Amino acid sequence: MNYRQIGSTDLKVSELSFGTWAIGGAWGKTNDEESLKALDYAIGNGVNFFDTADVYGDGHSEELLAKATKGKHGEIHIATKFCRAGDVYDPKTYSMESVTKYCDDSLRRLGRDQIDLLQIHCPPLEILKDGQVFEVLDLLKKQGKIRYYGVSVETVEEGLLCLEQPNVDSLQVIFNIFRQKPLDQLFPKAKEKGVGILARVPLASGLLTGKFNIGTKFESDDHRNFNQDGAAFNVGETFAGLGLEKGVELAGKLEWIAEGRENMTRAALKWILEHEEISCVIPGFKTVAQVKDNLQAVNVSAYTGEEMQKLAKFYMQEVHSEIKGVY
Repeated sequence: MNYRQIGSTDLKVSELSFGTWAIGGAWGKTNDEESLKALDYAIGNGVNFFDTADVYGDGHSEELLAKATKGKHGEIHIATKFCRAGDVYDPKTYSMESVTKYCDDSLRRLGRDQIDLLQIHCPPLEILKDGQVFEVLDLLKKQGKIRYYGVSVETVEEGLLCLEQPNVDSLQVIFNIFRQKPLDQLFPKAKEKGVGILARVPLASGLLTGKFNIGTKFESDDHRNFNQDGAAFNVGETFAGLGLEKGVELAGKLEWIAEGRENMTRAALKWILEHEEISCVIPGFKTVAQVKDNLQAVNVSAYTGEEMQKLAKFYMQEVHSEIKGVY
């Protein structure tokens, strides 16, 4: 495993880390025993960073992480998120009182005295423009409840706005072969500011595994079933905003990336790791097998310059105009 710094912080994390949305909820059936085995396998193979949120299974993923990392607080870093358990448009959600409660509740579920990285969970642009939430986070940092803070954003505009704040240490963005927009302005600016980048939705909700077809069905409580048009939250979180049918069509044109890289999953993750601005990529998982597969991405062949140019051209000519929603 290779390790990278999150921006200017002293957090050195596994470049292949994991997100825990899928083991918390909204991805169909889960099995806690299998989830804990998968977490244990990841930790045993060098993963030292996990991303979660208070709304993943109403805190369930935080509780699973507490079990998996008990006695390992100094060596395993955790990032969590807040605000979506409340009204994200209400300024009161970002008050000192509210954020303190979100933080304390996460600390309790995680079984920790301090959160390594607390992130605002996809807040509206107006909240970021107001900026008062950053003053609240500065106070929580002074109190020692959090080490660092960052923002999970939906758009490049939001990310650039966050970079104007002096104490933002990380940005979490949707970034994959289908979502290359951050490369143009956001990544260079983040690097200049010393802000780390966490790449989420790296496999486009599974599209980039190459395992889906237009007839693939998802369980009723799986967001890939109910959020393809953004009915529940930002459409970009589901299939990178492409929808299943268009996503399957475009994924079919990318089968070549697996050549010499074992499979599309590993190839898609490797492409993300080719960008030096990335602190880590955080694919989701439900099983030990998925963790094993994802971990192999660090070992597969690098992309040639010609291949990187080919994928950049593919995004601009065939993908960019098909993405639904703001990004």
